[in-house]
Amino acid sequence: MQSGSLVCVGTGMTLGAHISPLSRSYIEQADVVFVLVADGITEKWIEQMNADVRSLQPYYLEGKSRMITYREMVAAMLAEVKAGKKVVGAFYGHPGVFAWVPHNAIKQARELGYNAHMEPGISAEDCLYADLGIDPGSSGCQHYETSQFMFYKRNIDTAAYLVLWQVGIAGDRSLAKFTTDSEYRKVLIKLLAEYYPLDHEVILYEVATLPIQPKRIDYLPINALPDASMDLKTTLIIPPSSKAELNQALIAELELLVKSREAEPS
Repeated sequence: MQSGSLVCVGTGMTLGAHISPLSRSYIEQADVVFVLVADGITEKWIEQMNADVRSLQPYYLEGKSRMITYREMVAAMLAEVKAGKKVVGAFYGHPGVFAWVPHNAIKQARELGYNAHMEPGISAEDCLYADLGIDPGSSGCQHYETSQFMFYKRNIDTAAYLVLWQVGIAGDRSLAKFTTDSEYRKVLIKLLAEYYPLDHEVILYEVATLPIQPKRIDYLPINALPDASMDLKTTLIIPPSSKAELNQALIAELELLVKSREAEPS
């Protein structure tokens, strides 16, 4: 095993409240820490834990493909790993959720013979369940990145929740926009109208990243989405619009199975 190493940790969503003791320990003991977090205040907070903290934020530029940005971030992290250093990548939320960079940095580091792994963090999804009082086990929950949901054919279960992430850049194929406008959202609404009535109430949600910051929970009908304010951190939650239909044939089969076992001699 090579001498360098890489650990990608999650700092959680809300400053200081969500990071695990183990993730904090990795940050404190690292030779170099690369950070990609929600705001400058969180970045400054992490700088108090280690003398060499480097922001990945400057790699982002309006009009620059995010895929180019992501590859540059991975290259920057791996350069320090190859130099024999203990490297930590600190990412907001969970480093494995909607996060191309941590997954690929770890994959490439392992392929090069370096020790690399991931430590979980509290994600925006975890906060969503708590803030909105949603239990994904009650009716089921479908999750998609919004543009991916638009680009590929899906079979949507309207008896379950539908969660669309990064709705603020709905329909962007360039990977270079920070937001898309109302015309893009109208295309999304046209797709949603195949499954839901346009007056169906949905939720726009944004997690609080600072303890003093209010969370965003806005209720509105689907047809009001084009004019709603949203950006990269906005999530669209569509509650169920129908009731799940019992699979009577399967239930009958299970009942027969139970009866046949009850009839077996003990």
